[in-house]
Amino acid sequence: MARLRKAVAYRRLERPYTRVSKFKKKSFIKTTYNTRITKFVMGNMNQSKFDSTVRLKSLANLQIRDNSLESARLCSNRLLEKTIGPTNYFLRINKYPFHILRNNPLASGAGADRFSTGMAHPFGKPIGQAAQFRKGDTVIEIKVDLKNINLAKRALKSAATKLPCGGSIEIERNHLKPLQ
Repeated sequence: MARLRKAVAYRRLERPYTRVSKFKKKSFIKTTYNTRITKFVMGNMNQSKFDSTVRLKSLANLQIRDNSLESARLCSNRLLEKTIGPTNYFLRINKYPFHILRNNPLASGAGADRFSTGMAHPFGKPIGQAAQFRKGDTVIEIKVDLKNINLAKRALKSAATKLPCGGSIEIERNHLKPLQ
């Protein structure tokens, strides 16, 4: 299996190539990948139950690959599930990785000029997917009760270490109606 290229090669935002068509002339991307993110929403689906929202926001304009988002999700979800249980939080990854990453493999070494296409057709073959984030976009959002805010902050700090950019953590208090 081929080695994964460094994230710095795909970090910069560019025009998203997502065009897949059944007509060959209109299809820019020949194959689509299944995303590595297994779940985008976890925990208790009744969001109105929680009175606080903790968000991890992007500090820069960049692309984040699906394997990086999946490792951040696993890290934060595991911490929350072990400590407060699967029914006491709501976790969501906010963007789907639509952008298809490409690589134009250039041959190097002895005799590479005989079988290399060079830059004749440099569009590249698809090698993965990424989600595009602007500065201030929410990457991961966790809804918890007020007593579990510090745990949610800790979960998002550990998730931020898996992402290629720095992240700021915002806390928002939801206003609940009193029970009658």
